[in-house]
Amino acid sequence: MSNTGRSTVPLLAARDLVKAHGRTEALRGASVELRAGEILAVTGASGSGKSTLLHCLAGIVRPDTGSVTYGGERLDQLPEQRLSELRRTEFGVVFQFGQLIPELTALDNVALPLLLAGARRQEAQAKAGEWLERFGVRGQEELRPGEMSGGQAQRAALARALVTGPKIVFADEPTGALDSLASEQVMTALTHTARESGTAVLLITHDAQVAAYADREVRLADGAVTPLEVAA
Repeated sequence: MSNTGRSTVPLLAARDLVKAHGRTEALRGASVELRAGEILAVTGASGSGKSTLLHCLAGIVRPDTGSVTYGGERLDQLPEQRLSELRRTEFGVVFQFGQLIPELTALDNVALPLLLAGARRQEAQAKAGEWLERFGVRGQEELRPGEMSGGQAQRAALARALVTGPKIVFADEPTGALDSLASEQVMTALTHTARESGTAVLLITHDAQVAAYADREVRLADGAVTPLEVAA
């Protein structure tokens, strides 16, 4: 897919990231850039450090060495309060199993980030309903996660990640627990909505069919990143 018209200035840039878990070095000098409005797939074998890279880029964990820069700020040096603020307002995160709160309805799950940001309940629920409809989960608002199919729950998780209008969505194997049809529905909804809203997406996946939805692909191997252009 063409990147024509898209800014070449990185929205998010990681340089020479090193991160170890105990004696295991997950990242060994990994560098990657994400531009505004771009969908970037990060692929690699299981255990190659993909999730660790996402966690560093989203400010969930700090690298041992290296830098992560977002909008002129060094995420790896920011206090936790500022990182939490960014994750509430400018970052959306989706995990493989959605991680919806099981006691809440789909509507309340999606409204939660807005409520945490100080929105009134009625306004938050109205906006949450709009996002559930955009992701094709209309009529499921009062269902709890356990009452929904895997695909429905994951689309509700995507709605929750996008409801605040983030600049970046970090999606960690968002289709990893879904069958092929549900996976296609989730990726179609995510990419369509991201392009419509101008949201950048960092997509972690081991699935070549999922990676094909991206504008660009990089591969993580032995803790380092290798660029791979996705065919137009």
